[in-house]
Amino acid sequence: MAVEEALAMDSLRQDLRLTTIVVAVASIIVFLMVNAVGKNSVVLNGSSAVLYCAVICFGTQWAAWVPASILKTERFYDLMGGLTYLAAVGFSLWAGAQSEAPSVRELIISFLVVIWSLRLSSFLYFRIHRTGKDGRFDQLKTSPIRFLIPWTLQALWVFLTMIVVIVINSQAGSAPELGMWDAVGFSIWILGFGIEVISDHQKTVFNTESNNQGKWIDSGLWSYSRHPNYLGEILLWTGIAFFGVSCFTGLERFAWVSPIFIYLLLTKISGIPILDKRALEKWGEDPEYQKYRENTPALIPRLSKKS
Repeated sequence: MAVEEALAMDSLRQDLRLTTIVVAVASIIVFLMVNAVGKNSVVLNGSSAVLYCAVICFGTQWAAWVPASILKTERFYDLMGGLTYLAAVGFSLWAGAQSEAPSVRELIISFLVVIWSLRLSSFLYFRIHRTGKDGRFDQLKTSPIRFLIPWTLQALWVFLTMIVVIVINSQAGSAPELGMWDAVGFSIWILGFGIEVISDHQKTVFNTESNNQGKWIDSGLWSYSRHPNYLGEILLWTGIAFFGVSCFTGLERFAWVSPIFIYLLLTKISGIPILDKRALEKWGEDPEYQKYRENTPALIPRLSKKS
């Protein structure tokens, strides 16, 4: 019994140490970003609207963590992510309107984020309810303290991906007219959103067919890229970033870290590395999968497919 209690205490200390580090690093990143990009933001009660948006992102996620940790469930994790996007969009538009009525640019980018958020969060929400769980959380939800980590990271994800929109929406004063860079950004967003929607639909259809159980998808867009949905995600947020070209001055340009952050997170940390590791564990010995992996890029399709 004494040994078990000692191991439990050691595990608790490790969880507390790791969670503290994650929360501290996320807080430092947000502090630096707010101070860099919030100079031209509308000021509310002595603080920039950008800071308020950060509080909304983290406050919403941490509040949702409480019942999720008690119930040990991740079922509404993605749904809360979507709701946080909507809250940040709505607040930033309202805050900017305290200075001047929302511009056409602000309404467009806000609409694009709302459409994307509603589509993706509902898609992920219903997917997890069909499958019953999300394997990413199996080792996290057993410890309430450790379970705070993904909720903190989702808050940081929402804030950093949304930072271009937050800065544009909450700027004090009049906005420049729409121009070429806005058109470029809109076109890239349409392309990325289309790729993400089509690839998600193709994989859903593939997985619902009984004869595909336990197989990997290598048809449609998935025959050109092993992760076309992530390619679409990166492209659409890159498109959003282009809307800031004619709006940003000085340190506001640090908001362009958004697509860079998304690319690094999905390709180096959370997305592709984890999924590729699982795929290799399941099909790494299969010659057909080895051939698919060799001939199909992880993210960006080749101009011509290998035979």
